[in-house]
Formats: sequence, structure tokens, C-alpha cells
Amino acid sequence: MSETAKAPVDVFAKAREHDRLEQLEAAKEHDLLPYFRLLTSQAGPVVEMEGRETIMLGSNNYLGLTGDPRVKEAARAALETYGTGVTGSRLLNGTTPLHLDLERELAEWMGTDDAIVFTTGYQANVGAIGTILGPADTVICDSGDHASILDGVRISGAKLRPFRHNRMDKLERMLGRAAEDGGGVLVVVDGVFSMEGDVCDLPAIVDLCRTYGARLMVDEAHGAGVLGARGAGASELFGLEDQVDLRMGTFSKSLASCGGFIAGPADVVEYLRVSSRAFIFSASAVPAAVGAALAALRVIRAEGPELFERLLGNAEYLREGLRSLGLQVVEPGTLPDGRVATTPVVPVVVGDDWQAVLLWKALFDAGVYTNVAIHPAVPPGGALLRTSLMATHTRENLDAALATIERTIADFPELPRL
Repeated sequence: MSETAKAPVDVFAKAREHDRLEQLEAAKEHDLLPYFRLLTSQAGPVVEMEGRETIMLGSNNYLGLTGDPRVKEAARAALETYGTGVTGSRLLNGTTPLHLDLERELAEWMGTDDAIVFTTGYQANVGAIGTILGPADTVICDSGDHASILDGVRISGAKLRPFRHNRMDKLERMLGRAAEDGGGVLVVVDGVFSMEGDVCDLPAIVDLCRTYGARLMVDEAHGAGVLGARGAGASELFGLEDQVDLRMGTFSKSLASCGGFIAGPADVVEYLRVSSRAFIFSASAVPAAVGAALAALRVIRAEGPELFERLLGNAEYLREGLRSLGLQVVEPGTLPDGRVATTPVVPVVVGDDWQAVLLWKALFDAGVYTNVAIHPAVPPGGALLRTSLMATHTRENLDAALATIERTIADFPELPRL
């Protein structure tokens, strides 16, 4: 061995020299960091954050079911019956009757043969895509797809062919190229895109997949419990459930808990049960989370239409209010019959990352919490102030928020305006 060994590269260097370090330190110094703020109450339309009463316009608690007495009681009952955790994977000792009931009722709700429950929504996407695909296959993704989809593709080793957000001409081009790749082809899109709040052009996507012989998976994380007569998501909204091969959903939004699922053909779901590393090698979700998700699903199946109407009505009310203030909002798109495809996500266009952070902080100090979407969550120069609604917001909540926004934006003359 050489007496003068070469000094190894420090693998921690990237943590100390990354390209956003200076911006991050400046944000911390001036208390402008819009992330990891402390919630000190239950999630709801009005919360306590860092000791202040705050109107919450930054939660995915779309139906407000985290505070529903039936959901909380179901979580308590699961805790009492099964304890704080089952301390094992689903494959071994981690499957309870709650899991089986939840999977059966999810499949009924989605109108599929079967469903499989993962501990998190992230694991559902990674576990499905990373298992079904291999290096010989091709995945075609919308550039706005959730990060968990892209991570699943990386794990699979499949060839990735992204297309520009909601551009069907770009999708068709990628499908043409994928036909020459030699393996199987899977198109994966969000039903509702989490940052922009718009709906995928599912009819066009289905037609293109059929033409080119590709399979289709729709991530319904922000559509399940929101869109369609049953709340089964964008696939139901467009009447194309039988044309979508796999559907993913999460419990951390409308279902008031934490976890995720894949719904689809029985043989594919069974294959995931015995082959998905994200499923086999992860501890089962804590029983209280499974019990809460099951109770929330039952509330949605029994009372969904009224909740959906209140939620989407609130979203449209806030969107119109923001427009009336002269702010640019991202439009959600339209359905084939010309109706607006309203979703619970109503983003305000800001543009500059730093301007978005400053606006977020001004609103937070004034008592309104929103989410900031900056690069790389959105394209460079495309920063958004992302607001999201709940069925439990009152018009008084929204009017108070709009009044605060109106006062605050007076100090931001450079904001994009209508």
C-alpha cells in the first residue's frame, strides 16, 4: 500500500457547498424560511402556528376529516385494540383485519379488482413503479409529476422520457420514440398536479396510450376524495376508469391519515404484494393511521357529494376573490363539456423565488398561512404561492383571508397582475 494515500473525497461536501446554501442561510437569518414552521394545534381551517391564530390556506386536509369525531374515534379504537404499532412488515406480522377491510373497500371505491396499502404514499409510487418496470422498459412522465414517481423510475432502471407539462403533442412524440426502445411502455401522470392544481388531459392521454399500446397509471393523490361523483378522482371525473390500468392514492389528504395505495388488476396487485421491496421491507403503518383512513373512507363513501360540493365551492370562491384583487391564478382547465375542472389547489403566480418568499412571510406575519413553490418544485422563474382549500372553511374564513391578502399585496407592486 502506498505511504502517501490520496485523500478521499468528502461525501459531506455537497451538504456544505450546495448551490442554495447562501439563499438558505439568508432566509434563516431574517426569519424568512417558509418551511418547517411549527404547528401547535390540530389541523383545520384556523390553526395555531408558533403561538398565533392563523387562517390555514396551506393544508391538504381537503375534506377537513382530520377533526371528524368518527375518524378520531376509529383511530382511538385501533390504538386500543392493536397498540401503538405492530412492529413488523405487512409480509410478516404487520397485517391486521383493518388492512384487509381497507384494501377491500378501496378497491370497491376505485372500481378495481384489488388494492394494496403501503405505509406512505411515497412508497406506493416507488413500490409500484420500481417493481413493475425494469431496465428494458420505458416510462413517460409529465414534467409536473410528483417526485415519488420519478424516484420509482430511477429505482426501476427504466428509460425515462419526460414531456412538457400537459402538452399532448410532446406526449405523442415521446410515445413514438418509446415504441423504438424495445420494451414495455408505461405512461404515468398526476390526475391533479400538486403545485399547479390543474387536471391532466386524461381523454387525450387515454387515446394516445391506446394508439401506441402503452399502459397508463394515474396518481390520484390530489384527486381522490375530491373529484368525481364518488370522489374516486380524475379517472372517474372523465368517465375513464376502465381505461386506466393502475391508480395510486394517498391517505394524507382527503383520507385524513398517512399512507398510500395502488388499485388495479388482481394479478398486478398480488405481484406487488410478493415482490415490491417498498412493501415487503417497510414496517406496517401504525394501527391508528389505518383505522383513521378506513373511517375517513367510509365517511366519504356515505357523505361525499356534500363534502365535495362545499370543498370545490370554496376553491372557486377563493379563486374568484384572488382574481378580483388583480392577482394571476393558475387556471384548473376544463372538462370535455366545457365545465371548469375545479380542484382544491389555487396557486397565485409570483414568478421570482425571493419575491414569493417575501410575500409568504408578509402573509404569515399577518395571520394567513400559504405554501411557497419555488424552483425546483416549479420551473425557474415560475414561483407560486400555493393556496389550498378545505370543505370546512367558512366564507368568513375566506373573506378574512382575502382581506389580509389585499392589504398585504399593496406592498408588492411587482407582483404579476391581470
